[in-house]
Amino acid sequence: MSSYRVAQVGAVGAPFEIVERAVPRPGPRHVRIAVDACGVCHSDAMFVDGVLPGVHFPVVPGHEIAGRIEEVGEGTDNGWKVGDRVTVGWFGGSCHHCTPCRQGDFIVCEQLKVPGWAYDGGFGEQVIAPADALARIPDGLAAADAGPMACAGVTTYNGLRRSSARPGDLVAVLGLGGLGHLGVRFAVAMGFETVAIARGADKADFAKQLGAHHYVDSTAGTAVADALQSLGGAQVVLATAANSAAITATVDGLAHRGELVVIGADTEPLRLTPTQLLMRARVVRGHPSGTAQDVQDTLEFCVLQGIRPMIETMPLDNVNEAYGRMLSGTARFRMVLTHTEAGRAH
Repeated sequence: MSSYRVAQVGAVGAPFEIVERAVPRPGPRHVRIAVDACGVCHSDAMFVDGVLPGVHFPVVPGHEIAGRIEEVGEGTDNGWKVGDRVTVGWFGGSCHHCTPCRQGDFIVCEQLKVPGWAYDGGFGEQVIAPADALARIPDGLAAADAGPMACAGVTTYNGLRRSSARPGDLVAVLGLGGLGHLGVRFAVAMGFETVAIARGADKADFAKQLGAHHYVDSTAGTAVADALQSLGGAQVVLATAANSAAITATVDGLAHRGELVVIGADTEPLRLTPTQLLMRARVVRGHPSGTAQDVQDTLEFCVLQGIRPMIETMPLDNVNEAYGRMLSGTARFRMVLTHTEAGRAH
């Protein structure tokens, strides 16, 4: 293949267009990946709309990449070879020399290399990525399922496993969308007494299908915090919904020394009082995605527990339709752009 196709946005807020480019060679400690599938994440809108500093147009988004290594650049170690099935997520590589990196905290690298921001993302047939961004896809996991796990999956999985909750604790997941439906599945598999929180009584059956032990309708007469306290108080609330008001409404539902883990991004402030935190020694923290090793841990846990994301697939040519479904919230629950190998498990 002398050329490959990408879906790029030429200017802020413009529609995607399919263009052809010459196939590049990977540099030192990089690999070239044939993309089999790439999830469409809501964070991609930050690149398309030019919200983040340093975004250069034309931009090729996509940070839920799954594919196969086709070429390995010189100096690439860790045993990566042509044909290996890999993912690249929000963590697309690190600088290795800033203070967080020197402390081994690579996911908060001051120069984090997010695909679609630092380099072309996965909305195309090829990607050049740093070797330290790669996670190995286990046998039995299809590329279309593995891609979303490199961002949505690892964020929810890591948010729970690094929280203060222990098996048997009451854990609430706020939201039942692209992040939340995975959060419930992971919480149940980790042995937590799991509460799903969403809008409307009609989502109760779906929450139970995911394995939730309890369902709280945030539009019902009982306040969310009161509903959680009636169950004994949540040790952890995993806030996947990108809604600051909804997140704030869960705080008084935390048990003593309970923890609010925020992974849903909203630009509005959380309206908390110091008293809400002080009197019950509660903790509020943001949780970023996860490193390549965290992604690989997530994928292996998914295979072990039989967890897969709920996805809708579309070919690259339908990128504008897939992106529109993501923006409108009508996708159930992750749109995934696919190529030839996307549906096949190995």
